[in-house]
Amino acid sequence: MTVELQASKETIRLENVSVLYRVPHERIRSFKEFAIRWIQRGVKYQEFWALSDVSLTVYRGEVFGLVGRNGAGKSTMLKLMARVLLPTQGRVWVRGRVAPLLELGAGFHADLTGRENIFLNGALLGYSHRQIEENFDQIVDFAELWDFIDAPLRTYSSGMIARLGFSMATDRQPDVLIIDEILGVGDEAFQQKCAQRIDQFRSLGTTILLVSHNMDTVRKLCNRAALLVHGKMKTAGDVEAVIEQYRLIG
Repeated sequence: MTVELQASKETIRLENVSVLYRVPHERIRSFKEFAIRWIQRGVKYQEFWALSDVSLTVYRGEVFGLVGRNGAGKSTMLKLMARVLLPTQGRVWVRGRVAPLLELGAGFHADLTGRENIFLNGALLGYSHRQIEENFDQIVDFAELWDFIDAPLRTYSSGMIARLGFSMATDRQPDVLIIDEILGVGDEAFQQKCAQRIDQFRSLGTTILLVSHNMDTVRKLCNRAALLVHGKMKTAGDVEAVIEQYRLIG
């Protein structure tokens, strides 16, 4: 269950949240094959808990880091906070407009130009055509993509796509900004621009959720952090203590 949070300082709260995934034992190549097997009761699943009994509170204006090894449940937790996934058990409260950067190029189309993708992605984010036109120049300026803006996105490097995605998602100040590893893409100068924008948003009250395997980034940007291990909350709070625990798990 996901509802709006009403408390003045709490932006996100997870309360005893668990997420169960079901994965077919055998590879199924088409929907037709799945339908036949399902009718014949031939589909067998393996169940696993991506998150198990996780509770967490994130406050307005803080940068909160989520760390853990691959498969620990970080992306699942971000999807809960972004309202694109419902928990199997427990409750998730979120307040305000959320701008998620969960995957590089999410919402983009490879055969469209950078210009066309700005209008497409802007529409998906809820902006009107006029709003996108008014902000177009500053989006491209921040992404530093004027030389490529009319080229198909399939010709872009992953770093260029990341720059465009970040610029789009952060062109207007959100209440909650969710970032999954995107700060690790691009050159040092662009990473510094991202950090400056994040710092500006934080000073204006935006809550920021950051997933990163780069502990220097977590140390530099985050007020607090949490460590996930196999879907469970190992520790949460002081950044240095979380980093120390992260390094101990190897």
